[in-house]
Amino acid sequence: MPRLHALELVPDEAGCDVVRRDWQALRDAGLPSQLDHRGATNSPHLTLASTPVIGDAVRRRAADLLAEHVPAGVRTSGIALLGGERVTLVRLVTVPDALTRAVLDVRATMPSVEHLGWLPHITLARRLDRSDVARAMSAIAREDVSLTLSAVRHWDPDAGIVTTL
Repeated sequence: MPRLHALELVPDEAGCDVVRRDWQALRDAGLPSQLDHRGATNSPHLTLASTPVIGDAVRRRAADLLAEHVPAGVRTSGIALLGGERVTLVRLVTVPDALTRAVLDVRATMPSVEHLGWLPHITLARRLDRSDVARAMSAIAREDVSLTLSAVRHWDPDAGIVTTL
């Protein structure tokens, strides 16, 4: 199976710091954390779409469609678990309607995407055992916060690079 390219919305530095505090709290509790992901391009983000290839035309269209919506103020809005036996722990993110429409328009330009629809979220941990969920929730317990999404980027796993659009 090919590695998937991704278009992503990235928080500003203050927003990244908020997310990294969650990552650190999970690590400090001895739990899986995105902080354990050692890739040089690993940073907090909301994935807009994942697909086997993102060409120049899609990148240009994404930049055009999202330009008037980024930067954007958003708010974390709770915690969710994705997956089966082992879960992915995420913070859900409430996104303005106009940005959501623009994201769906971008996704419509892609020949195929990994998942239908869009569930805005920031991943905190992958492969978390269900038996550790309560401990993870305790480690990251805090009020929802406002963040600013400041950039759109393309993750190219084939080249191992991130390009800001």
